[in-house]
Amino acid sequence: MDRLDEVLAVAAPLLARVDTLLGEQGAPADHEVWRELRRVRLLPGDAARAVASLRPAEFDDAVSLLRADARACAEVAEGLPPPGEWDGEAAEAYTELRGQVADRLSGDGESLDERLEASADLAQALVDWMARARADLAYALAGVLTSTDALTVGDDPGAAAGVAAAVLRTIAESYVEADDLLQGSAEIAEAIAM
Repeated sequence: MDRLDEVLAVAAPLLARVDTLLGEQGAPADHEVWRELRRVRLLPGDAARAVASLRPAEFDDAVSLLRADARACAEVAEGLPPPGEWDGEAAEAYTELRGQVADRLSGDGESLDERLEASADLAQALVDWMARARADLAYALAGVLTSTDALTVGDDPGAAAGVAAAVLRTIAESYVEADDLLQGSAEIAEAIAM
């Protein structure tokens, strides 16, 4: 349990009330909440629970396993035995094949170890993003809980919209960061597919 889990437990009734008010009464036509609702496409309670469902620690093993596999590829490539006392065409064919296998396992940017390292880098970036998204939302919710809007929500759609906008803006900014990260990883995905 981290700070987001704790703050969300306290904020859940407020978010439920905000979701209900927005669903039943809407918000002022010119309120910024409409922009944030279009960006996130979820009500604040659902959006906050979606972020809370991110579990970065569950991916820590994947990162270390990918890096270990990359090291293993490099070690295998380095440990491929030379032809030894062989001679002639068979030795030359083996040496050529050995070089090709070693290059595929470890070497340039398209080798298996480099692809595994790139995948590990992406996984680590996603873990870091999840942790930031959770921390940013926890901070935003803490601020919302002490805001005037939170204290006056009751049946006021304007106050509900204010709470919603603050929560959704934080989540939308995290979405943009995730989208940038995933767009940047398209090159990795193409390399892995080769």
